[in-house]
Amino acid sequence: MTTDASDSPAVAGLLLAAGTSSRFGNENKLLATLEGEPIVRQAARTLVRSGVDPVVVVLGYEADRVGDALEGLPVETAVNEAYDTGQASSLRTGIRAIRGRDREYDAAVIALGDMPFVDPSTVDSLVSAYAADAGDALAAAFDGERGNPVLFDERFFDALADVDGDIGGREILRESDASALVLVDDPGVRRDIDSPNDL
Repeated sequence: MTTDASDSPAVAGLLLAAGTSSRFGNENKLLATLEGEPIVRQAARTLVRSGVDPVVVVLGYEADRVGDALEGLPVETAVNEAYDTGQASSLRTGIRAIRGRDREYDAAVIALGDMPFVDPSTVDSLVSAYAADAGDALAAAFDGERGNPVLFDERFFDALADVDGDIGGREILRESDASALVLVDDPGVRRDIDSPNDL
């Protein structure tokens, strides 16, 4: 693990916000409002308010509109042109964006654009657990149930860039002997927005 002067791991934040919202109906769920703000903006702000840096948002479906919803937030964006092939292509796009920067990162926290209820402290709990050597593939969990976001050490970046379809990092979390759950008091890690009723 490479560390900076403060001895903290260098952890990037990655928000996957490229999907087509097929189960939500005719609207783009990421642009649906909750308490007056688009869902995707709230999900991005969770990462912004945590200790990860930079925050990269992967756009795809209606990229311009979703990007506009993030205006004013200190985030970078990367566009996944193959967003309709599944979440794995967004993961690939995000990992490439992180690797294309001037510095190297020890790990990345991966969050989902349709999960606006996650608390920033949960992201920091994942980073703290990683810094304390709790594991190299970590998932936030509430009431013993695995949720999101997740954190992966840099050694998994190649594998994450190789996954297909909608698998994402689930296989790594299931199969790696370095994976662990980080228990948090945050029900938001189990709450995503799939249908208008979820709002």
